[in-house]
Amino acid sequence: MHKIRFLVKIDNIELPDFPLLLAPMEDVSDPPFRALCKENGADVVYTEFISSEGLIRDAAKSVMKLDIYEKERPVGIQIFGANLESMLKSVEIVEKTKPDIIDINFGCPVKKVVSKGAGAGILKDIDLMVSLTEAMVKHTNLPITVKTRLGWDHDSIKIVEVAERLQDVGCKAISIHGRTRAQMYKGDADWKPIAAVKNNPRMHIPVFGNGDVTTPEKAMEMRDKYGLDGAMIGRASIGYPWFFNEIKHFFKTGEHLPKPTIVERTEMARRHLQMAIDWKGERLGVVETRRHYTNYFKGIPHFKEYRTKMVTSDDPKDVFDVFKEVETKFGNTLITEI
Repeated sequence: MHKIRFLVKIDNIELPDFPLLLAPMEDVSDPPFRALCKENGADVVYTEFISSEGLIRDAAKSVMKLDIYEKERPVGIQIFGANLESMLKSVEIVEKTKPDIIDINFGCPVKKVVSKGAGAGILKDIDLMVSLTEAMVKHTNLPITVKTRLGWDHDSIKIVEVAERLQDVGCKAISIHGRTRAQMYKGDADWKPIAAVKNNPRMHIPVFGNGDVTTPEKAMEMRDKYGLDGAMIGRASIGYPWFFNEIKHFFKTGEHLPKPTIVERTEMARRHLQMAIDWKGERLGVVETRRHYTNYFKGIPHFKEYRTKMVTSDDPKDVFDVFKEVETKFGNTLITEI
């Protein structure tokens, strides 16, 4: 049995015991996908990361990412940057859209972000990381949270000290990906340093783990063995928003929920595509939903020709027609493995 646990709070936002958070993922965590994850058990959702420089020059793509559906709340808007003035201006812009949380991305390992000193690039300058966070906390009444990695590389892991310093300047929660920047997404995530952050007696803000939560058993291990306050889930949810409820059901019963049927998968993909079209128009809606189809229809034998049609059709009607075809042809197929 795991020890008695209490509600988790991000500032004044009350969350259930061991909340499940949808990670901010570029070109994935848009309002349609966030809404579907919320419906299926996500407790907090985050926007894809938004460039502070893009926001202050009113770049259309950045501004569009500020859209929030009421049904998503609590929702965090995540911004990245390394220039203090730009970050403070972007806080003012973000505040107007009334999110529940503003999250700072200090973890993105991608070269185009890191080369500007932002994302995981700031892990080379911890003092700047702390001073930026402090300035943003002072600049808004909204809770500021941070997402970061263990360190720049294996030889510079100082996450226990970093987390404590961020807490001391007013950060209200921290999500830590169990890899260094040097690892990118390779190798296995190491949750031991995240547990060390949680076990620091000076820490009182929630500490969320991220990286390789791919099964309900892994989520349970993060909770019971590593003692973390919640799990932030990224890649395992792409094209599979059911994952959050599967974890919760497993926590409650120790059993796995039955996998969604072909009809349920098709209906979810159909809703996802329609919501994406309604939000960003036909062209973008069709193109940006494609990355989800592999997972929506994973494990169906002899499916390749249908998947190819889904990801190459530019007309939404053609994609919706493929969904119908799939229901007709595979409706009774059982999928046991994901």
